[in-house]
Amino acid sequence: MIERDFPKNLPDFQARFGTEEACAEYLFQQKWPTGFKCSVCGCTEAHLLPTRPIYVCYGCRHHHSITSGTAFHGTRKGLVKWFLALYFVATSKQGVSAMELQWQVGLGSYRTAWTWLHKLRRCMVDPNRTPLSGFVEVDETWIGGPKEGKRGRGAAGKTVVACAVEKNGSALGRVRLAVIADCSKKKLTDFVLGKLELESTVHTDGWSGYGDLERHGYAHFRDVIDGGEDQAHVALPGVHRVFSLLKRWLMGTHQGAISRKHLQSYLSEYEFRFNRRTSGSRTHLFQRLMEGAVRDGFWTYDGIVGRTTQLVQRAKLAVGDSRSHIIR
Repeated sequence: MIERDFPKNLPDFQARFGTEEACAEYLFQQKWPTGFKCSVCGCTEAHLLPTRPIYVCYGCRHHHSITSGTAFHGTRKGLVKWFLALYFVATSKQGVSAMELQWQVGLGSYRTAWTWLHKLRRCMVDPNRTPLSGFVEVDETWIGGPKEGKRGRGAAGKTVVACAVEKNGSALGRVRLAVIADCSKKKLTDFVLGKLELESTVHTDGWSGYGDLERHGYAHFRDVIDGGEDQAHVALPGVHRVFSLLKRWLMGTHQGAISRKHLQSYLSEYEFRFNRRTSGSRTHLFQRLMEGAVRDGFWTYDGIVGRTTQLVQRAKLAVGDSRSHIIR
């Protein structure tokens, strides 16, 4: 639920959300935008406990924690610090590192800041968002430091990242990024099918891995690049501009210290920022991020790093192969 009169700067934000009660009231509105409704009996009336942010259903007496199932589930830091963390993450144009968030919000440990950031990254992608459409450029790049040996497709020791970006003339629209296992026909076709509407026009290079797109209903424009990899940015300028900005962001904000295991989460953050780069208000991003934190923010540290049985399966679906390397 987007508010038009939302605070536009940090002093106004702190004035509105400077107390636990104010944060809890806003969170209530996000969790139950049409009013409270018991998930057990359907009753629409409840009362708030005087000592904790828990609503007790009048019908069945079931307790509903206002933070249950959200990114704030089980937190002991309080909602004021969480809201401030969301503000810094959403309003910083280039994002924040875990060390900076720890300092800005006053968190006790780097691990806490790192966990909070990864929880929020997993909330940045709306599972119900609409696919890309129209004229779309698609290509792949390799994330990883310089290594001897083969360049381009088939390079060893690097992670393949596929990208699709909408184009309208020279202007770029929305972007989609994903870690893929390799540049095979199956993996590239699966990527396109999962990100683009059918009957879109797909512009790729001449790589045979894109050979099945027409069979699936796409209009496929292939641009065979005679000059090799160095000329790819000429034939596909939009997607290569995204790659350049992405790598600069990874090396700048995050110093390149990102493992393959968590790379998809960083790609999700970059998508979130890129797709809202023209937003008139930076705090609009805070409200969108809060929607995601309420929608599917329930992650634990163990689940993020893969130490639990149930959550690790969900994490693997998001980040792919768990083998890691550092991007340098």
